[in-house]
Amino acid sequence: MTAIAGITKTNKTDLVEEMLKKMTHRGWAWHEIIEGKTTTIGSNGIKIQENALRELKNHGLARDGFGEGRFAQAQASSSGIVLKRDRIGAAPLYYGWTNDGDLCFASEVKGLLVATNDIHELLPGTIFDGEKTATYFKLEVKTPINNSPQEIAAELRKRLDSAVQQYIGNGKNGSWLSGGIDSSALAALARKHVDKLYTFSAGLKGAPDLEFARIVATHIKSDHHELMVDFNMILKTLPEVIYHLESFDALLVRSSILNYLVAREASIFVPEVYSGEGGDELFAGYDYLKSLHPSQLPEELIDIIGRLHNTALQRVDRCASAHGTVAHVAFLDPSVVDYVLQIPIEYKIRNGLEKWILRRSVSDLLPASILDRPKAKFWQGGGFLELLSNFAEDKVSDKDFDSERVLPNGWKLNTKEELLYYRIFKEHFGETTDLSWMGRTKGAPVN
Repeated sequence: MTAIAGITKTNKTDLVEEMLKKMTHRGWAWHEIIEGKTTTIGSNGIKIQENALRELKNHGLARDGFGEGRFAQAQASSSGIVLKRDRIGAAPLYYGWTNDGDLCFASEVKGLLVATNDIHELLPGTIFDGEKTATYFKLEVKTPINNSPQEIAAELRKRLDSAVQQYIGNGKNGSWLSGGIDSSALAALARKHVDKLYTFSAGLKGAPDLEFARIVATHIKSDHHELMVDFNMILKTLPEVIYHLESFDALLVRSSILNYLVAREASIFVPEVYSGEGGDELFAGYDYLKSLHPSQLPEELIDIIGRLHNTALQRVDRCASAHGTVAHVAFLDPSVVDYVLQIPIEYKIRNGLEKWILRRSVSDLLPASILDRPKAKFWQGGGFLELLSNFAEDKVSDKDFDSERVLPNGWKLNTKEELLYYRIFKEHFGETTDLSWMGRTKGAPVN
């Protein structure tokens, strides 16, 4: 990954340097700070993103990105700084104003807090010039195409293959692999284009994900690495996860723990990986979607895709960047998204099977046990469905939950598990009355 930071003021090299140092985990193979006529901006990153350094020098541009599907950038202008973020929000970007009224920005909240406590998230598909926000892309329901399932599956396969190929670098290539259809499809597609593909999975002993990931790895002949996790490791890692994630949302934190651990394992071997994020939202992979009337599904999918930027995509970005690696989300490549939004709903959920058209598009690449595997939640597949909630029940009394669950900004914490996470979050970031920049998972359980 790359970290970017800056401020609309000159002679602020020390400040920007300090902001970047809060985000050195995103990469410190190179870093550069330049003074413009009205700004000080900088970036640092991993070796495979050295082109960003050249752009910064030549154009007054700080950019964290890979193509149009994943980027956040700041461009120095004659009047200040122009911020821009990718269409879905795969790359993070935050901004705020100092007490002196100077606009500043950073890739992560922890970097921005060096300069200001005024935190705002730049929304996906928008451009901000310090005064007004302009939307250059908006997710919308599209008219379904009338092609046959065979034609749709073939075109989907073509676009996915192209999206995967564009992220294949000159170095070692890897993939996070849960054994679900999303990560398995991307790993299988990538394997066709490289001499060697590293795959990585994590879970408690006996976790279903470990077994299914082994099946995929054997089938595609990847160099597979498996991390066996125990609950003590999970508890020890929890503060690190919350610090990097910058969230206490219970479902997001829970789903990030194994992701964080597998990302750490992958970073030992490869600088970049594929992540299957986005598949559930594009192809109607969640169980609750089956209970909706088909006429409701297009709008619902647009809604959950639009929420990815500060929930699941935040998890992917922070887990990868915490270990100085890049996670490529090929499902969210613009060409793939634009096409999938045109696929009829009846080909996404068919006879009660979610992601039917995706499974069909890669049916020649994966064994039947993977193609037929139903969707499993990240923490279920990893093997620790109730461990964290039970632990929180033991650690947080009913009295403490009642007295602490309402936050200074008026939010109400949903569960004791979420209060446990909030206490850790508060140790890292303090207590704030403004959390508008932090997303919360739709449909989170409530006590």
